[in-house]
Amino acid sequence: MIKVAKPGFYTSVQDTGRTGYRDMGVPVSGAMDTFSAVLANRLLNNDDNAAVLEITMTGPSLEFTAATHIVLTGAKMNPVVNDVDMPYNRVIKIAPGDALSFGKLQKGFRAYLGLKGGLKTELVLKSRSLYTPVTPSARILEGNTLPYEPFTGDIENLIEIKIDNEFLFDTRIEVYPGPEYGLLPKADIARLNTTGFTISAQNNRMAYQLEERLSPNDLSIITSATLPGTVQLTPSGKMIVLMKDCQTTGGYPRILQLTERSISVLAQKKAGDTIGFHVI
Repeated sequence: MIKVAKPGFYTSVQDTGRTGYRDMGVPVSGAMDTFSAVLANRLLNNDDNAAVLEITMTGPSLEFTAATHIVLTGAKMNPVVNDVDMPYNRVIKIAPGDALSFGKLQKGFRAYLGLKGGLKTELVLKSRSLYTPVTPSARILEGNTLPYEPFTGDIENLIEIKIDNEFLFDTRIEVYPGPEYGLLPKADIARLNTTGFTISAQNNRMAYQLEERLSPNDLSIITSATLPGTVQLTPSGKMIVLMKDCQTTGGYPRILQLTERSISVLAQKKAGDTIGFHVI
């Protein structure tokens, strides 16, 4: 078990998501930064879909009750195991009673903690990803216990592996034109490719709102399907980037669509950070 002494700002269990239920209005959910979550699992020789902890902005304090191997990827948060610095992208052994905690956020916004075999929390609709109301809670809480299978074997890659993940901290977001992109005036299309856009304080696992606006408009569409990474445009010109816990349909024009890689890049941004779009 992992005992949760402090949950951090917003820490949740996530896998690659809850697919196959969008026709019933159930979001996909899953890790916001898929690249880092999958990387953690591959370093542990886990299945890509094994459940990890997604740690946002401020890390938790955790105690392990059984032997295992763990790895951290994604945002830099100055982690320590028993008060000794823990490296990133490197598998380390954990003994019963070991404690993991985090310092100040240094770079990025979301880190991922993988364990050998993955977390064995409850499966709901074929996924362990936390999302209310599908699961009772959207995040872990103080006093929670998170099950995993003890592991005392060996993993071959207990050495430092150089991982090229600096792209996660880029400010350029590659996007495809969305279904209603062609309805935009030429001036707004030009702005999308040349202007920086600031991440609003209104950002979470459902959506990121952007501070700067395009032109006010009277564009409307019949309620249509949306996906994680869809950029909606409101009548006031505000842009809303839908993320992993987003609704399955919407009535705002869908002007852009992020790639999965771009969603990972955006997931490492916080309020006040600036991004620029590059329409492919």
